Amino acid sequence: PRLKGKPVVTGAERGLVIALSYEAKAYGIKRGMLGAEAKKLCPQVIFVSSDYETYGLFSKRMFDVIRRFTPQVEEYSIDEAFADITGVRRLHHASYPQITKNIKETIEQELGITVSAGLSLTKSLAKLASKFNKPSGLVFVSGREVQRFLSHNTVDKVWGFGHNSVALLNKHGIKTTDHFVNRPQTFAQSLFGKIGNELWQELSGTSVYPVQVGEKTTYATISKFKTFTPAINDSDYLYAQLLRNLERATAKMRRFHLATKRVVMVLRSSQFRDSSLEFSLSRPSASVLDMIPFLRSGFEVTRRAGQNYRATGVILCDLKQDHPVQLGLFEEPLRIVKTEKVDQAIDQINQQFGRHTIHLASTLPVYGHHRDDRVVNGTEGVVRCGPIRGKGLAVPLLQVGHDK
Repeated sequence: PRLKGKPVVTGAERGLVIALSYEAKAYGIKRGMLGAEAKKLCPQVIFVSSDYETYGLFSKRMFDVIRRFTPQVEEYSIDEAFADITGVRRLHHASYPQITKNIKETIEQELGITVSAGLSLTKSLAKLASKFNKPSGLVFVSGREVQRFLSHNTVDKVWGFGHNSVALLNKHGIKTTDHFVNRPQTFAQSLFGKIGNELWQELSGTSVYPVQVGEKTTYATISKFKTFTPAINDSDYLYAQLLRNLERATAKMRRFHLATKRVVMVLRSSQFRDSSLEFSLSRPSASVLDMIPFLRSGFEVTRRAGQNYRATGVILCDLKQDHPVQLGLFEEPLRIVKTEKVDQAIDQINQQFGRHTIHLASTLPVYGHHRDDRVVNGTEGVVRCGPIRGKGLAVPLLQVGHDK
């Protein structure tokens, strides 16, 4: 409450603008900007550290509120959701606009935050409506009102049109969204292919993108980064953090039964310059043990002595289903089976007793040393056992997002 109405920015721990209030936006501050630049634009800006645990709790509470009104809820991001409220009018004894209003007001009353909500025929129209009258907006767009509503929205506001797409549309004389949908559908297809065709239909009022209720089941890439403040040049700590990134990424990959041959490691300097190196495995794998030798040699090549670093990262690319796997000519099938069993055991223990209950010995510098820790062997390829850290309106679509 004491920060309400003031220019506030989160991301103090990174020295970057992660999220910002409307008051901060009014000064020209943008997401991703360096903290020093933000200070120049607004000397009185208030920097606070990000609190991802609290954000996650608020996110869950927001989704839980929406699910009281309909089970068809897609958790689009940490602070955005899509909901299909088709057929729930009788249940709530209210019209679709009234149900939307009730959802918005319930979230604001119970969570103490402002949200914007949009109601329309498709996800694209609902998202456009939710952004139309921020902060704390509430916009309904019926089928009869679509054309008029689109005329008030420029194409850069459309979910799915990036900077290059907007520039191309502008070259064709298309400035507002109604100009786009008034062109033939074949025009959209020729300009942007399948995506253009789908967006044209969505903005015209024909639903193409259904509300995805289930959890995400696959990924094309998985990345894990860790930022630390202040920047450091401690080689052991940097490598431990990089290896921890790889542990977390491969654990997530195994959870979705995926494997990869391509891995990219990243070191980010205190000047925000990224040094990266990509390595390839002989066959797709989901085991951190198969990647450690490459990661270690890549780290030694990439790290510059005396250079301070503020972040490490790992990106797993071109993910495929983990079976069947084509073995190399000289590979030992028994060793691969044993490695998979080790990974399965680690995953089961970490799932039961908390993330990182068992982890690689070389990540010790990240966790610190504990008197009751037991390190099995002395190599980085074995696990460390430490203390347990806890268990851790034809088809009316609604889009709700936290105002930020």
